[in-house]
Amino acid sequence: MKSLIMHALEDFPLVRACDDVGRIIVEIAERNHITIEDNDVVVAAQKIFSKAEKRVFSLKDVVASKRAEKLSGATGKDPRFVELVLHETRIVLKASREILLVKDIRGLVCINAGIDKSNIEGDENFALLPEKPDRSARKCRLTIQKLTGKRVAVVICDTYSRPFRRGQVNFAIGMSGTELFRDYRGKKDLFGHVLKVKNVAVVDEIASAAELLMGQGAEGTPVVIVRGLAGSKELDEKSRIRELTISSKDDLFKGVL
Repeated sequence: MKSLIMHALEDFPLVRACDDVGRIIVEIAERNHITIEDNDVVVAAQKIFSKAEKRVFSLKDVVASKRAEKLSGATGKDPRFVELVLHETRIVLKASREILLVKDIRGLVCINAGIDKSNIEGDENFALLPEKPDRSARKCRLTIQKLTGKRVAVVICDTYSRPFRRGQVNFAIGMSGTELFRDYRGKKDLFGHVLKVKNVAVVDEIASAAELLMGQGAEGTPVVIVRGLAGSKELDEKSRIRELTISSKDDLFKGVL
């Protein structure tokens, strides 16, 4: 019988600047009486990495540029907040009173370059995404493996809106040690039909499943251990999160922006 087991790490402390996230995860897992095992996937909210990597900024320290002032008029947002967004942005895709949608420096298409203040102390403090989420995930994974001797994967996740669907879903924005896709193309279904487009983004599905335990409010459970999913095939060193990003040439929705 197939089964998937997920453990949310409870009583997780508030992460501070320069904290070792991997070490904290191992310590809190032990306090929760959870033994990290080979092939576990550790799913962690991006916010704890942003805090540890000093990616929290106060609007008091931000000076808005002329471009930010202009976009502030179009969006109704604080020009200093817009400046933070621009600092993280490669291309502004849409700026209106409803949305400030950008392609950020990591290649992610997201609202406000992924900047928000949920679970951030201070009225004018905002958290930016980790500069290089794959690097953050790899550092965390290697620390966990060093401390436990177990071969694991790490997925860093964040919540995003979806085109043509209400609500938000947790997506992977960084990863280390796991394949991104489960490719069914060329394989046959139950009735012998050859599948042509089925290429499942497993890493996003892992992130979404973990969010059911993480929550988005005051739950205080930013890390989930997923067990029973990854086998030796999925744990690798080659995949990078940028492989999930579709090119503008192949993007079916680019014309609607």
